[in-house]
Amino acid sequence: MRPSFMGATITMMALGACTIAPIAVGTPPALMEPSDMERSTLVESQNAYFEAAESAQPGDRIVLKNGIWLDFDMLLDAEGTAEAPILVTAETPGEVIFSGQSSLRLAGQHLVVSGLVFRNGYTPRAEVISFRRDGDKLAFNSRVTETVIEDYSNPDRAQRDIWVVMHGQNNVFDRNHLSGKLNSGPTMAVRLNTEDSQHNGHIISNNYFGPRPVFGSNGGETLRIGTSHFSLTHSGTQIENNYFDRCGGEVEIISNKSGGNVFRGNTFFESRGTLTLRHGNGTLVEGNLFDGNGAPHTGGVRIINARQTVRNNYFTGLTGERFSSALVVMNGVPDSPINRYHQVDGAVIEGNVFDSVRRISLGEGSDTERSAVPINSTFSGNTVIGDRSETPFRLLDDIRGIAFADNVSDVTPPTAIASGFDFATRAEALSGLEDASSYGVSRNDAGVEWYPKAPDTSPFEGGRRIQVAAGADALGSAIAKAEAGDTLILAPGRYAESKLVNLRIPLTIEAADAGNSPVITFERPNLFLLSGGGDLRMYGITVSGEASPDSSGNSFISTTAMGESSNHTVELTDMAFVDFDVNRGFSVVAAAKGTFYDRISVLRSRFSDVSGVVVKLDAETDDYGIYNAEYLTIENSSFNRIGGPVVAVYRGGRDESTFGPHVWVRDSEFDGVGLRGGPLMLLHGVQNLELTGNRVTGAAPAEFTITTGQPHTDISGNVVVGEGARSVLTTVDLR
Repeated sequence: MRPSFMGATITMMALGACTIAPIAVGTPPALMEPSDMERSTLVESQNAYFEAAESAQPGDRIVLKNGIWLDFDMLLDAEGTAEAPILVTAETPGEVIFSGQSSLRLAGQHLVVSGLVFRNGYTPRAEVISFRRDGDKLAFNSRVTETVIEDYSNPDRAQRDIWVVMHGQNNVFDRNHLSGKLNSGPTMAVRLNTEDSQHNGHIISNNYFGPRPVFGSNGGETLRIGTSHFSLTHSGTQIENNYFDRCGGEVEIISNKSGGNVFRGNTFFESRGTLTLRHGNGTLVEGNLFDGNGAPHTGGVRIINARQTVRNNYFTGLTGERFSSALVVMNGVPDSPINRYHQVDGAVIEGNVFDSVRRISLGEGSDTERSAVPINSTFSGNTVIGDRSETPFRLLDDIRGIAFADNVSDVTPPTAIASGFDFATRAEALSGLEDASSYGVSRNDAGVEWYPKAPDTSPFEGGRRIQVAAGADALGSAIAKAEAGDTLILAPGRYAESKLVNLRIPLTIEAADAGNSPVITFERPNLFLLSGGGDLRMYGITVSGEASPDSSGNSFISTTAMGESSNHTVELTDMAFVDFDVNRGFSVVAAAKGTFYDRISVLRSRFSDVSGVVVKLDAETDDYGIYNAEYLTIENSSFNRIGGPVVAVYRGGRDESTFGPHVWVRDSEFDGVGLRGGPLMLLHGVQNLELTGNRVTGAAPAEFTITTGQPHTDISGNVVVGEGARSVLTTVDLR
């Protein structure tokens, strides 16, 4: 028998030092203020907590003492009532820290947990917060509020877990803060894998979903509702008034995989990808703000399946194309299996504003498999403002199954749909409409008041400027004393480094005198091993490999999957790298398996006598769509006498869930590359490739292998010289 609930609102619950604000959406479970405030127990240890929890009765409150609760596998399995729930709160919100191998499980009825912070560790279970004890004992009519999970990722990126999973029925997750998930698995999910978790009526409201860094593979969603196996099941989950801040794990910000859900009043800011109606029918998307702010790959809503409604949303500043367009209406698979693409049937797209968006893609994904075009659908009463003189619409198949009427645009749409539009200037089109600020929710109205939201400043900013004199191990000694954001300014001279540097902070190293470059040598196979939050920016320095050992796999900079590791950034500007030739495989920048660079940037730098691959990003060879770096940019640089390819990037498999890798090589010179055999570059599975304005002498063409999707390429303005000169690029298509 499924539990039921009574009441229609969540009232203010005064809990001493902890005051839980109400939510005002849908029909949440009634979690009333306990009638007997005398039954409050302060607990100072895990044993004391479990004793209190085991005997908890309706109306009881258990207060966790401020401090660090290490390796706390917390379970609240109890039965409250609508009039007198059982509460577990922090003594002071934000000052009860769950660290190490900690987790939280709720099971029973009418439970409330608030005020906790999870950080400095990761869950030993598959879930950090779980609305169930086990497969047989679920939570109903319960609430988690004003709780934080930040940077609580398994150090092994491939190890899958989910930070919050809602099971059961009529539960509420509101005013929480989730930020910085790095390892595989959605940040949050709703499961429908038992009958008592279907038709669930959950509410996910007013939460702050902070930055979700690029994962570099499938499995980086911020929120998933259901799974493909139960996608034709009704969920009835309300996702309202949440703020999605720079969520960019993969192409699906939200993966909707169930029916009857409502996405209302949410804001998506600079979030890559789309709210994807991947499976399930009858979902409503209304009143949301999709603000890309010009950031790459930002999108809106992707429509698949039947009876989906997208109305009265505001889409602005979105740069995405194809699967990450402002609006995507997909082609389906005829007689689709449950896990593929069901035909769009009966979609209603009305009353939306598309303001300065790059693409609206209709019939997207059309190929020999996805040949079922949209049917019985409407596009009406929408306002479309182009971000350039051309129309944002791309019609990729027969879209006669979408009826266009009463729309307004300031650019002429394609002929096939033009009869459904009136032309107006931008000012005329927007006249009388509410502006973008009237949609969605503000950043300040989501999450918890007492915990800071993710900053938008560079990690290299805000530190000290520290002068360093030349000498043996002088650089390593200075780094050992440095703090995040510091800049080390190297005086002219020689820096002979005998120790490996495990860099766990963002650090800048620059020459004091641009005309008198300091010289760094290193005696270990690597000088810098990036781990934790390690990022490195260098300016105006010469690095020599002459003192390095004859070891296999040498590199100046590499990464490690040992210990906690975030995504990394490396910037090399006005640098010189020489004598990297003590063995056959010396690189300058490399990546270990299981590690990821957000960005590697090389500007105005010189590389000579490098025996291996200069930038080696090919450790992920399992063909699962995983890769080592999102962006690699090389500009105005020179490469002379290079033993291997200048660049090796590998992304195998046919998965379509990512935007990268991106490789951009511009205005650079290559003379004598591949001296030990091999091409100018090895580019396997790159999704965005630019080779422009380069000069190549004495090198075989770069090898570009297409594995999936429709990669963006710009191969122009290059010059290939020398005897038997050939093109700069050869392409192999494995699709």
